[in-house]
Amino acid sequence: MRKLFALAVLFSVYLSSNAQELLSKKGTHILPEAKDWSIGLQAEPFLKYFGNFFNKDNNDNTTLKPQIPLTLTGLYVKDDHTAYRMKLRIGMNSRTTNNFVDDDNYTGAPPISKTTDTWKATSTDLTIGAGIQKNRGKGRLRGIYGLELGIGFGSSTDKYTYGNSFSATKSDPTSTTDWSTKDTLGNYLSGPVPTRYTKVNNPNTFSFMLNGFLGAEYFFAPKLSISAEYGWGFELMATGEKETFSESADGGSGKETSTRNAKSSQMSLDVKDAGVIGLHLYF
Repeated sequence: MRKLFALAVLFSVYLSSNAQELLSKKGTHILPEAKDWSIGLQAEPFLKYFGNFFNKDNNDNTTLKPQIPLTLTGLYVKDDHTAYRMKLRIGMNSRTTNNFVDDDNYTGAPPISKTTDTWKATSTDLTIGAGIQKNRGKGRLRGIYGLELGIGFGSSTDKYTYGNSFSATKSDPTSTTDWSTKDTLGNYLSGPVPTRYTKVNNPNTFSFMLNGFLGAEYFFAPKLSISAEYGWGFELMATGEKETFSESADGGSGKETSTRNAKSSQMSLDVKDAGVIGLHLYF
């Protein structure tokens, strides 16, 4: 009798520990454990994918996307109730576009020979974020809350070089006039111009965010969860001056001038609609 009682107690303890640890049928932990890492993705494409089983739309919404566009989002689990948030973006881009235009120095028979105009665009985007996330609750559904800090910086420049130059006899050299529209031959639009851009220093951007957040996270499979949250906090966004350089005819060469646009800034202390549904994978 005592043996049966002891076995019953042990079985109860086993069930209780299983319920607390939330193990799957295969013995896998459902909730994340200390020292686990997580990456965050947008859950919306997956929800649309499964939702389309019930309508006539094409079932093609499965593109993986970061939780925040172009930004790596992750968590490091410290213990059962605490995790550290991390956000990072290091973006450095450079693009060169060439375009054929008529060579103004060509004097032979048709077809007119071509020269090349070039547009080079460069940009830098940096985002760094860190925070602490706490959770409470039991079972698969947990409430999450915490504090997050973020800093962002962006800059970009456009440089233009031309195959035809200004001269004493040519005050309107043939140049690319539209870098977004092509003609029937596949070249961007061009024509004689008295003035043209040589360089554009686009406004530098700076952002600072200190935000508290509150939401929920549900584990639908071992170490797989979806979450949604809202935030409230302070945000500062500043935009620097834009400087545009251009050249025009000035005797025998092109004369370069510049214009500037004033800088601006914006501050807010408000609710942040950060309610995007996130998919989290812990490993």
